[in-house]
Order: sequence, then structure tokens, then C-alpha cells
Amino acid sequence: MKHPLDLTRRQFLGSMTTGLTGVALSRLTAAGSSLQPHFAPKAKQVLQIFCPGAASHIDLWDHKPMLEKFHGTPMPGAGTEVTFQGKNGNLMKSPWAFAPAGQNGKMISSLLPHMARHVDDIAFIHSMTSRTNTHGPGCIYMNSCFTREGFPSAGSWVSYALGSANENLPTYISIQDLRGEPPNGKANWSNGFLPAQFQAVSMAAQQPLRNLARPDSISDPTEQATRAFLGSINAEHATAHPGNDELRARMAAYELAAKMQLTAPEVSDLSREPAHVHALYGTDDPNKLKAAYAKNCLLARRFLEQGVRYVSLYCASRASAVDGLLNWDAHKTLKADYERHCPIFDQPTAALLTDLKQRGMLNDVLVVWCTEFGRMPTHQEGTSGRDHNPDAFTTWMMGAGVKGGISHGATDDFGRRAAVDVATAYDFYATLLHLLGLDHEKLTYYHNGANRRLTDVHGHVIQPILA
Repeated sequence: MKHPLDLTRRQFLGSMTTGLTGVALSRLTAAGSSLQPHFAPKAKQVLQIFCPGAASHIDLWDHKPMLEKFHGTPMPGAGTEVTFQGKNGNLMKSPWAFAPAGQNGKMISSLLPHMARHVDDIAFIHSMTSRTNTHGPGCIYMNSCFTREGFPSAGSWVSYALGSANENLPTYISIQDLRGEPPNGKANWSNGFLPAQFQAVSMAAQQPLRNLARPDSISDPTEQATRAFLGSINAEHATAHPGNDELRARMAAYELAAKMQLTAPEVSDLSREPAHVHALYGTDDPNKLKAAYAKNCLLARRFLEQGVRYVSLYCASRASAVDGLLNWDAHKTLKADYERHCPIFDQPTAALLTDLKQRGMLNDVLVVWCTEFGRMPTHQEGTSGRDHNPDAFTTWMMGAGVKGGISHGATDDFGRRAAVDVATAYDFYATLLHLLGLDHEKLTYYHNGANRRLTDVHGHVIQPILA
């Protein structure tokens, strides 16, 4: 066989059709098109909103009147309980009042007046638990159901199972906060042991995809001919090296990049949105962090509108030398930290939900909100903040297939531990996959001698929150 570059003009033109067919076939394979839903799906797309830093359930979503009643007294049965950063002091009520919201009177923190308007569409899960009290492993656990790196994220599993709904855009996009990546960074949207094409494309409104534009020195016919030639030799090389997932992923990435040159700049151009939409989200807010997050929320809606299968949207980033500065990790100064974070989160997130609902997109889009674990009902000794609490926290779902206006599970009187219908990340993602028409026990990938699952060997669908 001749070297792929040792071709006459006639041979090159003759092999173009075969080469492009091979690239197209690899693209179809990469999209996971051989897999089908196990049953009729209620949802077709997922929007995951993630607040890294362990957002406090008892200060946002999980009202605890007993904390107010026994504020300043020792927590019963706690003794000298030691958690992540040391000893705990007495019980500490939330610094903010809770107020009833919606037709069901759900008690929500006054820090979230915009989000309070959506409680009738949300199914809260108040009994979540984690397997770790450390941020990096906790974030990975809430994205992949494993505390160690190297396992596929939920978005990668969904991409593998359902493929693309728009071949001109990535199947899975991770939108990063202006403040940086979450704890453990790219491991949160990794493909793990799945083929490389199922990892997320990371981007943000403030950092559009780079190198999409064709240099002015290269004409369109030249680029088209180069692309066809590259497709030909790639396909021939792939045929000679069957089973090389990395190569096929690279081929699919090049093809997708070519398509994105036309599509992605248009989708990510927020100037196409009318002024009233920008005002709804708060993209021109004088708070630069809020404005940046608002733009990311608007970008998420635009990608979902174009059929992107799974969008992860982060509000805050990794921990900093100052607790609670860059994310929700309020060890020392809870009040000051959350009065900084909640205004950034509240209006833009609520606007995104409003926008999706007004456009009828919640018929197809499942929205989920996550954080890695909760906070203690006590204050850390010597501070006015709360320590990590993996034994109780809140997540929620809304949109396609979800019964709104309900609260599932419960923590104890002080929010220290999940007490009723205890839930895990395995249950959370078993439910998410179920809504996408996928049986979490049947969605597997053979790796290192085992049929691996997103939910490992655990998980039950949380039936009461299903519509």
C-alpha cells in the first residue's frame, strides 16, 4: 500500500468519496447512534446547574423552624462532634428569614426572591447524601457517582447513549463561571473510560471557542480541498488501525470543528438577543460577576434551543485562600458570603427558567440543580460560618417529566442528617436517566472486565417526583 501522501491527482479525487464516507460513518458511530432509549422518554435534553462549594440547604431551600427556636444552644446528642474543619459550636439559625412562596406555600429563603417564583414547578429532594465531605471528590461524585477521577460524567453517559440532536454543535457543553473552574476542574465533565468524543466542550460567554475563524490568507476552496484530503487520509489510517478510539475521536472533532465554524459563532452571539431579554437576565448588571453569570445563563438557553443534548452551567468556581470568596464554601462568614453569592445566582437563574418556560422548552428540557453536599446546622467553633455536611443537602429537578410543587424526603429537625427517604447521587441519576428514557441498569459500557454503569451497582428511580 502506498503512503497516503503518495497519491496522484486522479487517485486523490477518486478516493475522496470513500474518505468522506468513512468520516461520516465515524461521526455517526461517535454520536452513539446505535443506542436507543429503553422506553419512551419524557425529556430530550438536560440543563444541569451546579453551585460548587456546598451551598447550604438550611440557608436556601430547607426551612428549619427548630433551628430558630434553639438558636445558640448545643445541638442535642452532638457532644463534641468534629467535622471537616474541626469542632462545632452551638446551633445557628439562618441569618435570613424564610417566606412562603407559590401556591403550595413552600418556604424559601428571602435571599432568593426571583427563584421563589418557580417553586410550583420544582421538585425538591431534601434528603440527599454524599459519600465524601471534601469538595473535589464531592463535585466529582455529584457529576459521575464516583469520588475518584477517571469515571465518565453523567453528561458523557447521556452523550454516549443518545448522541447529538444537532450535528453542527457539541453534544455536551460545560459552561464555566468567570471566577474559574469548579473543584477538580475538568474531571467534572470528563469522558472517563468512554471514548474521548463524549467529553464536554468547555466554554463560556466570556471565553468563546477559539480558532474557529478561517485565516484570511486561506480561501474557502483551499480549505474545502484540504479538509477533503485530510478526511481521505484519516479514513484510510483509521481503517488500518481499527479500534483506535482516540483517532476516531480526533476525526470526529475535526469534522465537528468545521461545522462549528458556521454554527457556533452565531449561537454564541448574545447581541442577537433583544434588549428586554438582556434585561430579564441582568447581563448589563453593574456587578460584573452577576453580569457574567447572566450571560452564561443566556448562552445556555441558546445552546439548548439549538438542540445541544446536555448543558452543564456552573455558578462559582474552586475554593480560594479566603473561604467563601469564589464559591459557596462559607466556613467563616456565612452572612457576608451568601449576600455576595445569592444576588449573582438568583435573578439570572430564575430568568433562565422563565425563558425556557415561556418558549415551551420545558416540554423537552429537564433542569436539575446540584451542589456537592450541605452545611452543618451549627457554627464552626470561633466563626460565624458552617462546616461541611455530607449527611444532608438539597437538590432539585423541574421541567420535562417532573412533578412540580413538591418536596421529597426530609432532614431531621435541625437539618443535620437526611431522615426520610434518604437519597444518593445514584438515585438522582437513575431518575435523570429514566426521564430520558434510559434504564440506568441497562446503560452499560464494557471496561476492564466489567459492564460499567453511571450508577455503579446502586440506585433507584425517585418515583414520587415523576409527573
